[in-house]
Amino acid sequence: MISETDRALQEVTGAVRSVSDTEIDGVVDELLEARRIACYAGGREGLVMRGLVMRLFHAGLDVHYVGEMTCPAVGPGDLLVLSCGPGRISMVEALAGVAQRDGARVLYLTAQLQNPPADKADRVLGITAQTMADDRESAAALPMGSAYEIALFVLVDLITNRVRRRRAESVQELRSRHTNLE
Repeated sequence: MISETDRALQEVTGAVRSVSDTEIDGVVDELLEARRIACYAGGREGLVMRGLVMRLFHAGLDVHYVGEMTCPAVGPGDLLVLSCGPGRISMVEALAGVAQRDGARVLYLTAQLQNPPADKADRVLGITAQTMADDRESAAALPMGSAYEIALFVLVDLITNRVRRRRAESVQELRSRHTNLE
């Protein structure tokens, strides 16, 4: 019998592996082509997206988190990165609509490719993982959207690593942008 820990690790591993290197490179292309980047997700996914903002900032990109006072308006040349594992969250749908209306590109990360706002996104990254949209009667080790959220955390660091390498940024350069106010 497989342990609960091993089942949890298999769920996360499967979700991370569901995203190909080619798809990760496509996300990196979007990030590097953007003049400015804004990111948003709700709940625990929002914590992961804040981690992405932090690491992309360390990598030298102009990146912000939606809702913070310093987040500028987005428009042509900008990229809005949204994550919504289960899809169909009104705030995420509204933000995608605003970005689309004002000419910004939308990169959407989700486990539910058939749900809005995937239809408004310029690029969609599908992560195969259980979310609250499909967890009823589940025998999964991780509850609700945990496998998606944990896989997302791993994926955003893999994405950031590629951004750093493509920009020829050393780890020392990243560290030089880390706050000293901790």
